[in-house]
Amino acid sequence: MAQKKIRNMEEFAAVSGISRPTVSKYFHDPDSVRASTRARIEEALERYDYRPNVYAMNQNRRLTKNVGIVVPYLADPFFAEIARNLEQRCIDAGYRPTLYSSHGIPDQEVEILDGLRSLKPAGVLLAPLGRASHKKEIERFCKAVPTVIFDSNIEGMGAAFIGSDNASFVDQTVDYLSRSGDAPCFFEMRHPANPNANKRRIAYLNRMEALGLTPHVISVPGEGWAFEEIGRQGGLQVLKRDQLTSDTVLCSNDRLAIGFLSACYERNVRVGIGEGFDLRVASMDDHPFARFTCPPLTTAAHDYEAVSNRSVETLFELIEAGGKFGTRNETLYPARLILRASA
Repeated sequence: MAQKKIRNMEEFAAVSGISRPTVSKYFHDPDSVRASTRARIEEALERYDYRPNVYAMNQNRRLTKNVGIVVPYLADPFFAEIARNLEQRCIDAGYRPTLYSSHGIPDQEVEILDGLRSLKPAGVLLAPLGRASHKKEIERFCKAVPTVIFDSNIEGMGAAFIGSDNASFVDQTVDYLSRSGDAPCFFEMRHPANPNANKRRIAYLNRMEALGLTPHVISVPGEGWAFEEIGRQGGLQVLKRDQLTSDTVLCSNDRLAIGFLSACYERNVRVGIGEGFDLRVASMDDHPFARFTCPPLTTAAHDYEAVSNRSVETLFELIEAGGKFGTRNETLYPARLILRASA
């Protein structure tokens, strides 16, 4: 017998050492998990004297097993990677995920949400466009469908938000670059598609001020999601006009940095560490291709696994709770600095 009464499925999963999605999958269909796993769960049920809320489970079974996953731009490898993780975790828990991309178009985002509402999914994992989203439509959807927001926060919408701590990305890169050489200037799009870029610029200004350093922001023209080409074209102009105030450049994201590295190559500017190199270049995100650039890109990495796991777990908790939480929770995961040859 357990000394402490187990109140819900999340607590049972924690004390039994079995993942929350696996436990949920067992309770929906015991035959859907391996025999050895089923035996572990049933032994833990006896040990902790836990009995799930059968009424709540039956209510949830009336829902479809469909889960919607909506991202702003699936051609972006960041969203492709995190969507892959989300899909697999939903499948492992016995749900049927369907993936949608709004292709950076606000009206298409609304159209996707309207279609999902008519399908009556068990829940939705939504990475909204953010600044460009039709916020009233997002709010209306979140009130009708159990929704967890990830990556790009819209204050007050959805039952919860899970994402990365953008200040952590900037603080780690600025601190390292300033310790190891010239303090960085900040290279960004003038009109960024993703609102996380604005948070990173503000964090850069705050961190430079805290270190007693003079910030320098370079905002290049460009809109939309073609970040590499925007970074390349902007980089070519910046290098041609000799606008850099430092031999260290911190890019707002890795895709922009990939374009900037291309511009450096075209202008015969050598990027790397030590004698014989002209610039150091670093960035943020740990884009799946960042390790394969030339030179490999120093960057601050998302915790893809933590964000994916917590997003899915939160959605399952929301479904189990009947589609509503008492309060809206926000969970942010810090970045991890990865040093490579570019800086």
